[in-house]
Amino acid sequence: MTVVTAHSAVVFAYHQVGVRCLSVLLAQGVDVRLVVTHQDNPNENVWWESVAELAGRAGIPVITPDDPNMPEVVEQIGACEPDLFFSFYYRHMLKGDLLSIPAQGAYNMHGSLLPRYRGRVPVNWAIIHGETQSGASLHRMEIKPDAGNLAGQQAVTILPNDTAQDVFLKLVCAAETLLFRLLPGLLEGSPEGTPMDLQAGSYFGGRRPEDGRVDWSRSAWQIHNLIRAVAPPYPGAFTHADGKKLLLMGSYWRNETGKGDNTRLYWAGGRCYADCADGKRIELTRLELDGEVLDESAFSQQFGKELKL
Repeated sequence: MTVVTAHSAVVFAYHQVGVRCLSVLLAQGVDVRLVVTHQDNPNENVWWESVAELAGRAGIPVITPDDPNMPEVVEQIGACEPDLFFSFYYRHMLKGDLLSIPAQGAYNMHGSLLPRYRGRVPVNWAIIHGETQSGASLHRMEIKPDAGNLAGQQAVTILPNDTAQDVFLKLVCAAETLLFRLLPGLLEGSPEGTPMDLQAGSYFGGRRPEDGRVDWSRSAWQIHNLIRAVAPPYPGAFTHADGKKLLLMGSYWRNETGKGDNTRLYWAGGRCYADCADGKRIELTRLELDGEVLDESAFSQQFGKELKL
């Protein structure tokens, strides 16, 4: 492996993409003078590795400000005199005072094929919309989010039964590969890259657990996409049955025709199915009620032979 001439950087990073991309910078000899990250939220299901722990092993100072744009934080970061900023799944926006600091510019790694799915949680949104492809995009940072020139992209395939976590793990590898490929060129001169046509793209906001409610008037494919987009480690899709919240934590798509004209849940051949409004059905691979997994026997005791929706 060829190690590039040392350049200095401040890195804003979190999540697994942050861990792997910081690892690329360290492997390529970048002088990372400060890591800005987040404290883990105790109310969030944290299943990824820690950027702070990796930085600690590498002997890099770490800060976790509530707002990186506060004057005292901007001053601390400016004192590092970095050539570059890198942002890898960092959750706060960097404003103008920060973005003016690095001499060679700032770059962000985004989890979609920009300009499509700009904004928050792009993997979840891509699956909800039934996309067959996503990817990682490295772009120059501007005040407007996900809008600066593209340095490069690395595509990944979304299979019909991939969950958001499946796709995210593919994107971790794609982001690492993309950064490793592009980094030498960035350090040599920070090329302008390719302008993004924002009119050809799309922008989406964040999602909340309550956005996982199933709309049974939608097609089976659309419902399957919602379920797999918010499957664990995310909070899961849900519907209400007999006044109780029934969690739909997994589904499987075979493009099968349902058994009747009504939307309903039922068991057949040891499997649970949902017949949907378009006449298609999906298999529900995991149901939960009151914190317990429902097998066929527990389902029958609770709802009888079938649950009409």
